[in-house]
Amino acid sequence: MAHLKSASLALCFGLAACGGSSPDETTETSATPANAGVVNVYSARHYDSDHALYEQFEAETGIRVNLLEGESEQLIQRLVNEAEFSPADILITVDAGRLFRAVEADVFQPLDDELLQSRVPDYVRDPNNLWYGFTKRARVIVYNKSEGAPEGLTTYEDLADPAYQGEVCMRSSSNIYNISLLAAIVERDGEEAAQEWAEGVVENFARPPQGNDTSILQSIAAGECGIGLANTYYIARFAASDNPDLRAVYDNIGIIFPNQDGSGTHVNVSGGGLTQYAPNRENAIELLHFLTREDIQTAFSAGNNEYPVNLQAELAPQVSGLGDFREDDLQVTALGTNQATAVRVFDRAGWR
Repeated sequence: MAHLKSASLALCFGLAACGGSSPDETTETSATPANAGVVNVYSARHYDSDHALYEQFEAETGIRVNLLEGESEQLIQRLVNEAEFSPADILITVDAGRLFRAVEADVFQPLDDELLQSRVPDYVRDPNNLWYGFTKRARVIVYNKSEGAPEGLTTYEDLADPAYQGEVCMRSSSNIYNISLLAAIVERDGEEAAQEWAEGVVENFARPPQGNDTSILQSIAAGECGIGLANTYYIARFAASDNPDLRAVYDNIGIIFPNQDGSGTHVNVSGGGLTQYAPNRENAIELLHFLTREDIQTAFSAGNNEYPVNLQAELAPQVSGLGDFREDDLQVTALGTNQATAVRVFDRAGWR
């Protein structure tokens, strides 16, 4: 695949209409006409391991993958702007909340496909077959191992316990991972309980919300915070790293898979689906089949230290090394439908 670096998503892809400009960098290849043995992918996943899988798909099928990478919101807006002139066949993005935004923008078309449905469990795909999950990540509680596991901390709800006042470090309320977790709490326990939880966590903050999952892990390992939340793929990345500083962070943190006696640990997904006007529909379906195949799921998930959605696929050692757990089987579309409520709850709680 020949890649062309561009400075803006406003650069046209084939015959597509251009949308508004953006300062974010994208990676793009030129499109070719429909029925020419190509599939055009818009992706918010930015991993070299994904590129390697696309190259394997090309080698196996002879179908060339044209790839445009950007941020989720930009890609969704681009599809809206391009409408029926879009060359895109597949949109791939991360987090059920962003997939929900894509559904709301009406950029997917339904794909009732028995093979995909046999490989992707129903709770990690759209009920109307608009998108299918590819990989999963769990959001876990992390603590400083040298201080020992905090007594009584076994659930997300426990993070609001006054016993942990001044110990909790979190990302901002605008972070999609936090929004999706709170959306799950809204779905499970109701808005009132979610409000009480958010206010309790705010009272326990060690500092104002800041940083990303990587910096949260580093702060906990350094003793700047007692506990926090992070996605498992960040932790597994540290576990597999050859960088001694990152490995030292991993060695000094402990992991709790929350809510094992209740709803199970919150999981989220990356996923994708056919775009509304996919000009290379059959090629796109073939790529979706490829990405959910057992052996490809093993590689797909291992490349970014995630969990495969295909239950027949194997886990990467750095992922299985995090431990076994029972995941929440909540239909992940609820993370999108409760998104607006979660944002309001955060605002009222003063979680900035």
